[in-house]
Amino acid sequence: MALDSLNFIEYEFGTRHSTPPPDTVTIHQVHSGLAIANHGRPARRESGDALLENMPGVAIGVKTADCVPILLADPVRCAVAAVHAGWRGTAVSIVQAAIRSMAREFGTRPEDLHAGIGPSIGECCFEVGPEVAREFGVIVPGRAHLRLRAINARQLEAAGVPAGNISVAGGCTRCQPAEYHSYRRDREAAGRMVSWIRIVV
Repeated sequence: MALDSLNFIEYEFGTRHSTPPPDTVTIHQVHSGLAIANHGRPARRESGDALLENMPGVAIGVKTADCVPILLADPVRCAVAAVHAGWRGTAVSIVQAAIRSMAREFGTRPEDLHAGIGPSIGECCFEVGPEVAREFGVIVPGRAHLRLRAINARQLEAAGVPAGNISVAGGCTRCQPAEYHSYRRDREAAGRMVSWIRIVV
């Protein structure tokens, strides 16, 4: 994982069995292109899909159950971000919005960023109708299978993050019930996984 080379952070991609730090800060996720800077606050009530932080010791996280969790770390400016990228957020390039916000808030340069793309629904199970496929430039008469993690990786590269600094997890949340929660598999009964990151004190 690209993040493993960085000694100024701690992080974890959520699974069915993982437990985030009890004080992890999250936001009300709404499948948007909104990124919010936390600035050390212990709790957030705003709506958005990316949370940014540069205060040591504050864990920030996103909740997923098929959507793509993305963790960003800037070792030069000592800043991090947690991003929730469902298909709607991916369609509006939420990860690029997070990078732009990190640049405004912390002076982050995309070329300094390291990114980890965590477990999510895979192409095998993410079947969508033509109206959703068109959001990603895929024109088909019927249904299509999308690779959300790969799309987000391309968006990271397009924003200027070096390909060598991007790691992409494998597997599929829907296919692996023993390991992951999945909304597509379990619907309203699905739990949520928290992927989190923090700067080491």
